[in-house]
Amino acid sequence: MTDVIVVGGGPTGLMLAAELRLHGVRVVVLERETEPTGYVRSLGLHVRSIEVMDQRGLLERFLEHGGRYPAGGFFAGIEKPGPVRLDTAHPYVLAIRQPVTDRLLAERAVELGAEIRRGHELVGLSQDEHGVTADLARRGVAAEGGGGGTRLRARYLVGCDGGRSTVRGLLGVGFPGEPTRVDTLLGEMEVGVAPETVAAVVAEVRRTHRRFGVGPFGDGVYRVVVPAEAVAEDRSVPPTIEEFRRQLRVFAGTDFGVHSPRWLSRFGDATRLVERYRVGRVLLAGDAAHIHPPTGGQGLNLGIQDAFNLGWKLAAEVGGWAPAGLLDSYHTERHPVAADVLDTTRAQLELLSPEPGPRSVRRLLSELMDFEDVHRHLIEKVTAIGVRYDFGEGHELLGRRMRDVRLGRGRLYELTRVGRGLLLDQTGRLSVAGWAGRVDHVVDVGEDLDVPAVLLRPDGHVAWVGDDQRELFDRLPRWFGARDAAGHRQPASGSGGANPA
Repeated sequence: MTDVIVVGGGPTGLMLAAELRLHGVRVVVLERETEPTGYVRSLGLHVRSIEVMDQRGLLERFLEHGGRYPAGGFFAGIEKPGPVRLDTAHPYVLAIRQPVTDRLLAERAVELGAEIRRGHELVGLSQDEHGVTADLARRGVAAEGGGGGTRLRARYLVGCDGGRSTVRGLLGVGFPGEPTRVDTLLGEMEVGVAPETVAAVVAEVRRTHRRFGVGPFGDGVYRVVVPAEAVAEDRSVPPTIEEFRRQLRVFAGTDFGVHSPRWLSRFGDATRLVERYRVGRVLLAGDAAHIHPPTGGQGLNLGIQDAFNLGWKLAAEVGGWAPAGLLDSYHTERHPVAADVLDTTRAQLELLSPEPGPRSVRRLLSELMDFEDVHRHLIEKVTAIGVRYDFGEGHELLGRRMRDVRLGRGRLYELTRVGRGLLLDQTGRLSVAGWAGRVDHVVDVGEDLDVPAVLLRPDGHVAWVGDDQRELFDRLPRWFGARDAAGHRQPASGSGGANPA
């Protein structure tokens, strides 16, 4: 029996696998596709996801493959400069194609010891009080990992297998929301006219049709986005190049001579949120738990942040030290975040409508965004740096993620690489005795840190602020389990291993 099966080898599943391996958890990733996809559905990382990569020491890898752009102009495509004084050390969007993100996260997971089995499709599952049994079907020769067989047993299973999640379907958990009302065609292809002609026509069309776009994507290839004629009956069947040509002529009066497609796809505006993120020993993350239109580019980022929240909690459960309710807090914290994202994307999609009413609201919102506080609020929503989990009453930082700050001996995020809790202590008088295997105690000072001490969870969210030792000892068990009475360092996982980081 392994510790955790992750179903789905996309960014959510790979991020989760890496987080679990930081704590020595044995993890197997099952991916139905035999080869990585070349589809570029996501084009970048928002601020909070960039911070996540920095917290785990991965940001430099991503920066090598992406470009940095100001964090502005992407709420419903309303062109505004990035707000000043954004609460982050990374006030930019990182433009990076999803296949690159997938590859970098896969490399990270494998480096830490995760096993990735390609060509393995989940076809059934059952669970009992001791674990989960996954029934598998082979779709070809596994590209990574190995091992045959049609059944795999684990203590937990996490469905990270996308909007058409097999795991969610097998669980029978409710997925309420709205079905697709409009389809949009998306693909990469070459054009047969001059770039200047494309740019001029697109600029004119986008004055009224914001869901339209034809833009250069490198190597002579263009990324084409155009409203579909109708909602597809079978959404698993990709569109044809002729469908693209027909719709381009409808909206632009020309098909731009498009030809030689790399890939063609479609997406809808369905908006759904699963009723429960956890059913016994099976959990859901990423698009398996929530789907919404891609407006604002939040989908991939939301999934990565789900994994970041879940990883250390599931590792604690596997390791046997999780306090009561810790694993359930994954649903408690992330379900409201997803609900807010769904509302945000619904609102943005309405603002893209060519109808007179939504266009009037768009103009009004554009005026309001000239007020710095309004603009910053909307950007914090889309970038997820405004997320605050409900930890109860207390300091204004409580429940929020801590931004990176300069310290006397480096940066805060450099101290979070190993995925444990962190007590950053400017007083030098505090102690985490009894929790030293789960919480690092760092005595240091920083000009940007205006509190005496702060306790961070492994995901960087503030669990406590203050300078009272008794208060700290009262708070530590809530997130880090019972104190080791002997005062010994405790293993990070019950899977028996040294920390692979």
